[in-house]
Amino acid sequence: MRGKLVPGKAIFILCMASFLAGSLFTTRTWTHRSYSCNNDRQLQFIPNKVALSRTGCDQNRKLIQGDDHSEDIMGEVTKTHQAIQSLDKTVSTVEMELAVGRTSQTGHQVSQDTPQNLRKAFVVIGINTAFSSRKRRDSLRETWMPRGAKRARLEKEKGVIIRFVIGHSATPGGVLDRAIDAEEEENKDFLRLNHVEGYHELSSKTRLYFSTAVSMWDADFYVKIDDDVHLNVGMLVRTLARYRYKPRIYIGCMKSGPVLSQKGVKYYEPEFWKFGEEGNKYFRHATGQIYAISKDLAAYISINAPILHRYANEDVSLGSWFIGLEVEHVDDRMMCCGTPPDNVGCEYLDCEWKTQVGNVCVASFDWSCSGICKSVERMKDVHNTCGEGDGFVWNVEL
Repeated sequence: MRGKLVPGKAIFILCMASFLAGSLFTTRTWTHRSYSCNNDRQLQFIPNKVALSRTGCDQNRKLIQGDDHSEDIMGEVTKTHQAIQSLDKTVSTVEMELAVGRTSQTGHQVSQDTPQNLRKAFVVIGINTAFSSRKRRDSLRETWMPRGAKRARLEKEKGVIIRFVIGHSATPGGVLDRAIDAEEEENKDFLRLNHVEGYHELSSKTRLYFSTAVSMWDADFYVKIDDDVHLNVGMLVRTLARYRYKPRIYIGCMKSGPVLSQKGVKYYEPEFWKFGEEGNKYFRHATGQIYAISKDLAAYISINAPILHRYANEDVSLGSWFIGLEVEHVDDRMMCCGTPPDNVGCEYLDCEWKTQVGNVCVASFDWSCSGICKSVERMKDVHNTCGEGDGFVWNVEL
């Protein structure tokens, strides 16, 4: 790859020469075999079988249609399928290496590992958080997010990586950054980005999260989730495992909300004119509370990061990056269950009764709050009511 480029004309001549030589060899071999095996051919008909016997040849050839032949065909189909999967894995590996190289060149904070030494994982779960969300983070550590030795075991045995994702303040090294440094020293559960934190920079943060995660872990899936959402890790792993060998997977609760053109409102879209007439809706995309993408899509984001357009809302931005690509959109409503009611009227109740009938949700939050209402106070109650149980994730087969 690092040598001199070969002229296109030379490659064309070499290909033509190889083709003619191969054709000549094949023709001579076939003619020789036909001549030597031309003596006394006999065609025999057998019920459910057809056999062609050639007397005078060193070997008899038989074409048999029956059960044995069907088994042979199925065996070949299986081998072909396995070969395709192996090739797909190879292509994904090359894409990962390209992504790591591109990420390193653009100055992101990445691991010092080479692409060949990336840590293998099944899924990387990035929890989007902010400087002011220490209590939210602690509420997750006390419920669905494993800590210490349990998290290390989860990474080793199941390949599940869970990290809080955060950048730095506008004044690096200030009091906000030092607080995160101290929290990281205590918990060892952060993924730090070379990014200035800010609500209106979520699209940039999301793009950088996937690029950085791809450069650190060789995972089958990458997940983004907010820090006020309840997650059943085992159910997430089991759900993703169904799509492990499918390329370009984009999973979440797909929606198509209105494009808001009025300044000052929440979720205002400055580029509303790009979506047609006033009152139009966005294209289908996964709601931003939680979504998952496969390895090849994460690598695509990393490789093309400089030219991926960012809209005001990060979930819209992510969906727009996949427009025009051969991507399978999976609308999984188990990733957006509601939570039990509280005194502020969070209205959706389905995670509780689904758990009671054994149909445990992947993730739960309240649409009215874009997360769990009063999540710091209620996360433990939601976990006790809608959780999968501490031992469930260890019994999930990948």
